[in-house]
Amino acid sequence: MQNNTVETLIGAIVVVVAVVFLYFAYASTSTAGLSGYEVDAKFQRVDGLNVGTDVRLSGIKIGTVSALTLDPRTYQATVHLNIRKDVKLPDDSSIMVTSTGLLGSSYLSISPGGSDQMIASGGSIKNTQGSVDLMSLIGRFASGAGSSAPAPAPNPAPSEHP
Repeated sequence: MQNNTVETLIGAIVVVVAVVFLYFAYASTSTAGLSGYEVDAKFQRVDGLNVGTDVRLSGIKIGTVSALTLDPRTYQATVHLNIRKDVKLPDDSSIMVTSTGLLGSSYLSISPGGSDQMIASGGSIKNTQGSVDLMSLIGRFASGAGSSAPAPAPNPAPSEHP
């Protein structure tokens, strides 16, 4: 009888720890209470982006990616963003896919424009720069195809003057 009580007590402690862990994970990902306005942007490439990817302005998280869709006519990736309602973006802002380092995770970086007009809810960011295919860049560098400088001309033989 005493053995069953100890096992039940340990099981209850495990369940409480699991619930606390799930609550902490939910609260720390900032998905709880995400409210703002929707903006979209079209990219040629969005390698490394997923739903929940950070959207940053000056290095500060101002939103997340809420959905990724493919435009069937242009074959461009449409990225739907949820931006905090206290952050207003000028309509000439630009956005690019970047990463935290060479092997770091990808995120979207917004550079604000100088326009007096702001992007309304449901609007879009027109100036976009997609992700860079790192493997093709490395391949081009390794094969020498990325070199645009001409090879130096060989030195001519010195001429002898009488």
